[in-house]
Amino acid sequence: MVVVHTVVAIVLAIGLIIRLKVDPVISLILASLYLGLAAGVGFTGTIEAIATGFGEIMAEVGLLIGFGVLIGAMLHAGGAFRRLVEVLVRVVGATRLPYTLSTLLSTVLPAIYVDVQVVLAAPVARSAAARLGRNGLPLMASALGAGIFAGYVFVVPGLAAISIAGLLDVSLGTWLLFGIVIGPATAIVTSIVMRLLLRTGFWKPDSDEEVDDALAAQEASEPDQAGTAKSRALPLVVLLLPILVPLVMIAFGAFADLLDFSTPFIAFLGNANFALFVGLLGAYLLSRVTAGLEATRDSMDQGFHTTGEILLITGVGGSLGAVITQTTLDRTLADFFSADSGAPVILSIGLAWFIAALLHLAIGSVSVAAITAAGIIAPILDSLSVSPVVIGLAIASGAMFALQVNSNFFWMFKALLGLSTKGTLKTLTLGTALASVISLPMVVVASLLA
Repeated sequence: MVVVHTVVAIVLAIGLIIRLKVDPVISLILASLYLGLAAGVGFTGTIEAIATGFGEIMAEVGLLIGFGVLIGAMLHAGGAFRRLVEVLVRVVGATRLPYTLSTLLSTVLPAIYVDVQVVLAAPVARSAAARLGRNGLPLMASALGAGIFAGYVFVVPGLAAISIAGLLDVSLGTWLLFGIVIGPATAIVTSIVMRLLLRTGFWKPDSDEEVDDALAAQEASEPDQAGTAKSRALPLVVLLLPILVPLVMIAFGAFADLLDFSTPFIAFLGNANFALFVGLLGAYLLSRVTAGLEATRDSMDQGFHTTGEILLITGVGGSLGAVITQTTLDRTLADFFSADSGAPVILSIGLAWFIAALLHLAIGSVSVAAITAAGIIAPILDSLSVSPVVIGLAIASGAMFALQVNSNFFWMFKALLGLSTKGTLKTLTLGTALASVISLPMVVVASLLA
C-alpha cells in the first residue's frame, strides 16, 4: 500500500496546483501530511520529517541558491549574459543554441552540483530564448534540464554516475568510455525531440510561463549608458569570471577528491558555498565598477526578492521527499524484485531501469533513486547475465525519469526559468522522461559491446 499512497500524494500535489490553483507551498505540505499519516509514519514522525526535510534542503542548497541568484542578477544587469548569447549566436547560430547548451552541461560541467548548474545556466537560457521565437523558452529550458541530468547520471564525475559505479564495483575508466557517449547523445537527441514536439503547439505561453515580478523587472532592465560602455570595454571572459572562477574551484575540488590528492585547504576552496561566495564577491565588484553603486543595489534587491520565493518552495519540496524516505518503499521494492534475479539480458536491463525510475518518481531525488536502486540490485548482480557496467547504465537511465513536484530541483527550475507549474511539467518533467526513455536503447546497444 505504501506505493499506492506515494502515488496518491504526488497526484494530489499536482492536482491541487494545476487544477485548483492552490499555491505550491500549501499543496506540497498537504501531500506530505497525507502520505505521512496514510503510510504509517505517524503524527509526530510526519511533522518531524516535514521540518527536517525542509532544514536539510536549506542546509544543502540555501546559500547556493542565494549566492547564485545574486550573481545572476548582477551579471544580467551588467549585460554579461546578453553578450554571451551574442557570441554563441555568431559562433553556432541561433538554431543550434539549445544543442550547444545541452552538450556543454552534459560533458564539461558534470563535476558541478546540479543546483549550481541550474542557478548559473538559467539566466543564459532565458537570454537566449528570445533568439528562438515563440518556443524559445521551453526549448532552452528542456535543453537545460536534459543536459544537466544526462551529465549527472552518465558522465564522470557526475555524483550519480560515481555513486552507481562505486556501488556496483565498476571502474570509473570503464564507466567513462560508455557514459561520455551516452550522456551527450541523450541530451542532444532529447533537445531535438522536444523541438519537434513544440511545433505541435502544445506550449501555451499565457498558462505555461509565469515570470516572477522581480525576475521580469530584471529581464526588462537595461544598465545605464556609462555602465554599458564600461561593460562593453571589458572582455567577455572578464565579465563571466564570477561564473567561471566558482566552476573551476568546484571542479578542482571534485577532481582532487576523485584522484585522492585532496587536502583540507583544497576541500575548502572547492566547497560550492565558498566558491559561489567568491563568485558573488567578484560579481559585486564588477557591478560596482561598471554599473555604479545605485544599479548594484537595485540588482541585489531584485535578487533578494527572487531568492525568498525559491527558497520557500524548494524547502517544502524537500519536505515531501523526506516524508517519502520515512516510508518502507525501498524495502517493498527490494522484496518485490529480488525474485527476478535470473532474467535474460534485455529483461535485466529493463528491470534495473524500472526500479530506478519508480524510485525516482516516488522519492524525487535522482541521486537517492540511483543509489537506492544500485543498493537493491548489487546483492543479486552476480546472478544476472549482463555486465555490471550495463546494469549501472540502466540504473542511471531510469534514475532521471520524469523529475517532478516532489523534487526541490523542480521548484528551483520553475522559478529560475520563469515557468508555471504546468510549464515546468511540460519542459523539465517531460524532458527528463524523454531523456530517460531515449537513453535506454543506447544502454541496450552498450550491452552488445560490454
